[in-house]
Amino acid sequence: MATEPIIAVEGLGKRYIINHDVRHDTLRDRLANGLSDFARRLTGPKGPDPKHEEFWALRDVNFEIKPGEVMGIIGRNGAGKSTLLKVLSRITEPTRGKITLNGRVASLLEVGTGFHPELTGRENIFLNGAILGMTRAEIVQKFDEIVAFAEVERFLDTPVKRYSSGMYVRLAFAVAAHLEPEILIVDEVLAVGDHEFQQKCLGRMGDISRSGRTVLFVSHNLEALRSICQTGLLLEAGRVTASGPAADVIAKYHRPQSELTATFPIKDKPCITSVSVDPERLAAGDLVVTLTYHSPFPLRPAIAGFIINGPDGRPLFGTNMRTHPPTKSAKEKSVGTCILEVPNFAFHSSSYSVTAWLGDKTDDYDSKPEAVSFQFVSHRHYSQRPPLHVIGPVDLPCQWSYGTD
Repeated sequence: MATEPIIAVEGLGKRYIINHDVRHDTLRDRLANGLSDFARRLTGPKGPDPKHEEFWALRDVNFEIKPGEVMGIIGRNGAGKSTLLKVLSRITEPTRGKITLNGRVASLLEVGTGFHPELTGRENIFLNGAILGMTRAEIVQKFDEIVAFAEVERFLDTPVKRYSSGMYVRLAFAVAAHLEPEILIVDEVLAVGDHEFQQKCLGRMGDISRSGRTVLFVSHNLEALRSICQTGLLLEAGRVTASGPAADVIAKYHRPQSELTATFPIKDKPCITSVSVDPERLAAGDLVVTLTYHSPFPLRPAIAGFIINGPDGRPLFGTNMRTHPPTKSAKEKSVGTCILEVPNFAFHSSSYSVTAWLGDKTDDYDSKPEAVSFQFVSHRHYSQRPPLHVIGPVDLPCQWSYGTD
């Protein structure tokens, strides 16, 4: 007999209305605006309302999760991951579709949600546990385990407003993880904790899964997802574009893509207008990235920066004109170009992206996360090399030798 899903989502959609209306400060403007709205209601709209824009954060999302599964939800920023978790946690109402949850849900979506800053850690354990649905007897029974897991014994009677962000997330996760829910929903809050605590949390989620309960886990840490998730869900622009075994979904997430040039509209402030990677230099083993900018006033001078991100989107190498000044000084210009050259690009063959930034000596003006992406083929040859997820994508020159005794 087939096991019934503990979570079933059918045709889920979430729509937001973005208001582009402007504020009218004068009585004449307010009256004119009111008459315009009245006339529109009488005659009926002849097209989309320019003051309001529909934005679908989720569209036609369908999936099922079996009891005891750990599902990883991945996607780029703005793909709809956090919105999906909020809808599943009943924080946000869906616009359409059906959600079936066959069990008690505990959610950890934001650090310290449900904590009162003036209350102590001890008091907040009881408060947060009650908010999550635990009885007082359950909290008392689990209290010592929660405190030990969170590692906040010394600060248990200190108001949590004095906690660091790491202490906050440790205590919040400890309470949620010891609720023993049938379904645990965790957003990318573990990034606040240190590496040791992250591993501890991953181990706890594995324990929860092995006990027959279900975990939904959103993270940009693909290695963490690969290590604990059986299944995966890939979201792009609010839609499910891949689902199935976690390893297959992760592979589709950073499938080979190259977008060597990106252009951006001019704004009324200093802005990046294009970012590009030179394909000929890349083929020769060198990385050359060019940024163009536009400003309503001369920059004194323009200062650009780039970050090279690895296959999982994490920064690998960064530089800017503040930390590595150009050999020649630049003139003040409203329109110009900044170029980065990295000869003998010492990275392994893989996919990469470039984040661009623009500023001047005192201010930061614009940034373009993952503006362009490229495939790099290393000129180095190996008789045998472990896969990238074992050794990492960076291939820095090095030399080994034996010491003399």
